[in-house]
Amino acid sequence: MPKALHFKGDKKVKKRKKGAEPYDADDAPSKQLTTSASAEDAGDDDSWVSADAPSDISGPIIVVLPTDTPTCIACDANGKVFASALENIVDGDLTTAEPHDVRQVFVANRVAGTESLSLKGHHGRYLSCDKYGILSSNSTAISPEESFLVIPVPDNPSAFSLQTCRDKFFSIDESSTGGPEIRADAESISFNTTFRVRMQARYKPRLKANKEEKAREKISRKELEELIGRRLEDDEVRKLKKARREGNFHETALDMKVKSSHDKYASM
Repeated sequence: MPKALHFKGDKKVKKRKKGAEPYDADDAPSKQLTTSASAEDAGDDDSWVSADAPSDISGPIIVVLPTDTPTCIACDANGKVFASALENIVDGDLTTAEPHDVRQVFVANRVAGTESLSLKGHHGRYLSCDKYGILSSNSTAISPEESFLVIPVPDNPSAFSLQTCRDKFFSIDESSTGGPEIRADAESISFNTTFRVRMQARYKPRLKANKEEKAREKISRKELEELIGRRLEDDEVRKLKKARREGNFHETALDMKVKSSHDKYASM
């Protein structure tokens, strides 16, 4: 389940548990270090990264539009869909974009049994497209009109087009007098239908896998010695840690245990 969103500049408030010890300024550095370590172990990563493939897209996302002024798709509490200006962006680089307003964020989930995604707005309603290509975010349930296929744009890495159930594409029109207009009635993929998707890092499968791999590598010398049943030399510790990274830890540990048994009986 997606966690509460945090934006740049927000101060993180640490909830105090009932019966917790009073705050001691002398303990602040060590407590802060412990908190940071536990947050990292839990994969609590609030940073935003770009989706590289349709399979990456999951959890809170922003859909960045190909407008002259950086914008993204947003919706208000009444379900109106509009282009919202992006403020958290470095030197106009769309690959650094992050949301500053909860209305810019949609939660992406795979529609069961399909390759399509549903996009739920901040108000709990789904993004939808009618037969005329008009977008809204008022739907309380998922039907084909609330399901969108993410298609990689050829020769444009990390760029996508969003296709509706009627095989039309989301597009942006900047010629409208009221500002950029988002529709979903384009017949083919073009520059105006090319979007980028920014997502929270902890939901990206490859980054998630890397964190899980690093977590598996973390094991103390004491834990290894308890597992083998004796004190270990430095080279043995390195060998066991390497085996955890490469996936043959159990075989290596078993060999060391057998060797320890043989050495024990040989010295008797």
